[in-house]
Amino acid sequence: MARFPSALARQTGPRLCSSLLGDGFCPPRAPSLVFLPASSFSQDSRKRSSGLVVIARKRSGFAEILLNRRVAEQQQLEYKEKRPRLKPGKVSPRLHVPDHITKPPYVNSTEMPEFCEERQVHDDEGIGRMKAAGHLAAEVLSYAGSLVKPGITTDAIDKAVHKMVTEAGAYPSPLGYGGFPKSVCTSINECICHGIPDSRVLQDGDIINIDVTVYLNGYHGDTSKTFFCGNVDDSAKKLVEVTRECLERAIAICGPGVPFKKIGKTINDYADKFGYGVVRHFVGHGVGKVFHSSPTVLHYRNNEPGCMVVGETFTIEPMLTMGGIDDVIWTDNWTVVTSDGSLSAQFEHTLLIIEDGVEILTV
Repeated sequence: MARFPSALARQTGPRLCSSLLGDGFCPPRAPSLVFLPASSFSQDSRKRSSGLVVIARKRSGFAEILLNRRVAEQQQLEYKEKRPRLKPGKVSPRLHVPDHITKPPYVNSTEMPEFCEERQVHDDEGIGRMKAAGHLAAEVLSYAGSLVKPGITTDAIDKAVHKMVTEAGAYPSPLGYGGFPKSVCTSINECICHGIPDSRVLQDGDIINIDVTVYLNGYHGDTSKTFFCGNVDDSAKKLVEVTRECLERAIAICGPGVPFKKIGKTINDYADKFGYGVVRHFVGHGVGKVFHSSPTVLHYRNNEPGCMVVGETFTIEPMLTMGGIDDVIWTDNWTVVTSDGSLSAQFEHTLLIIEDGVEILTV
């Protein structure tokens, strides 16, 4: 479950200059042509050309991004013609959790818990519990994904997730977090994150992110995946595939001493190749005994300090869009959608830094 907008992310809008000045940013690609007036050159040069001077040069990384962005925007226009915008459905009452199940401390409050500034580094016992929570979260997510098909409601998926989690002796972490009314987040099409399960029926061609977090033996395991519902068109499939690849590439660079900012650069560089936007207002986070803590994991290029340490757990959860990255939060104060209606996809894993690299706990 993505951490709510950080002050840093909200204050830092899209920065073109940071993209252009990024280290190793988009190497030059195929040649393009630039036409300049002959008056721009020396007298000798003008004698050889009475009209325009044609200079071949390599296309810059910025030009490549603009070209890819136009392609993505055209795909989004075609998709929007086929699919109406999301609308809220009816939300059913909150589900009961048996009394014997250990509950996180925020459950009895409607206030948003304070963000924990301490990073979560675990001993052997804590790592064992994190692995158990992560494994259960992965099993629940796999089961929830198997339910995705045209005709099912997200409310039905929520009920199934709730049942599986509580029968395993765990608590569904989203339930009651800051007043969130359901046990799982279900984000359809243009919903970036934190979609509330309701009476809406999934339709053929939808994409849906299911975000599962479980609280087991005092530790949270957090994971999400975007699933296809029925026959999904190629442009939507491509967005989902690239988002998954962004996560995998970011995980691959993790290890002791690695700066967290490398995660954002890795994701942003790959998304740029396809013209996709990288959401800035929602971020990855530390996870363990506390649901959301430091470090704040930015998925876009940044120069924030901090390096990974052995025994630390956190999430990476990139959210990509086919169009713009501006968002709108519905009146339920949870559901976040793209302001232009463009499709969004997300994938997430909980990770553990180990001596020789990184271990994915939510598999």
